[in-house]
Amino acid sequence: MLTIYERNGVLCTEGLIETIGQKVFVYMVDGLLIDSGPEILQEELLPYFQCNSFDQLVLTHNHEDHTGNAAWIQKNLAKPISIRANGLAGCLVDGDYPAYRRMTWGGRKAFSPQPIRSVIQSKNLDWQVIHTPGHADDHIALYNEERKMLFTGDLYVAARTKVSMTTESIPQIMSSIQLLLEYEFDAIYCSHAGYLENGRELMNQKLRYLEGMSLKAKELAGGGASPQEIADTLLPGNYPIIRFSKNEWDTVHLIRSILNAPSPEQKTEE
Repeated sequence: MLTIYERNGVLCTEGLIETIGQKVFVYMVDGLLIDSGPEILQEELLPYFQCNSFDQLVLTHNHEDHTGNAAWIQKNLAKPISIRANGLAGCLVDGDYPAYRRMTWGGRKAFSPQPIRSVIQSKNLDWQVIHTPGHADDHIALYNEERKMLFTGDLYVAARTKVSMTTESIPQIMSSIQLLLEYEFDAIYCSHAGYLENGRELMNQKLRYLEGMSLKAKELAGGGASPQEIADTLLPGNYPIIRFSKNEWDTVHLIRSILNAPSPEQKTEE
């Protein structure tokens, strides 16, 4: 199911995965399509792609909920597609995902994107491409200085993160948020939370939350607590995604990523 509306000159397309109640967004602005949405919404999204003119597709990262329709766009609409260079190789082969992700988002057929430059142009606007790893190594945000417009991919999603994937890095997410906060903006366009008018404050809230979580986790670890004990203490509760994903998402991954991060001294030595 799709809902389409405009926010400050951006066409916001909100898809709902009804089986899990999860939203996912694709955005179109000034001839630029940002992300292609998941394959499971392809039937609804194809008329949208065909009826709304765009010149190019930019992918915030290579996860299947963002790239699921890229192959169709490349084959049928012949639009150029770009992604950060370290995400290229994964796009050249069909996506290989756990069963729960295929059930949630669908698959992702192989396609051939080009490496994105540090600054890209849409019809009338210049966009800074900002590397914001943590959720994914190839994750980027897009920023237009003239209109103070910021597309954040999956960097925000929610202010209080409770679970994370095995591949995510909470310290990197914190650094990426700090980087974006150096830019001038108020609103953000998030790939799962949608248009957030108070995006700067929400980003600050998330950063403060993760900083507090990190301090508490390190204190408990210093007292001899294991990562699982720390997760049970700081993130109690029943999170269905843990069982559904067979632990690819878990509270303990969040804690481990905090505890396993190199210290500032180690980074200096490297």
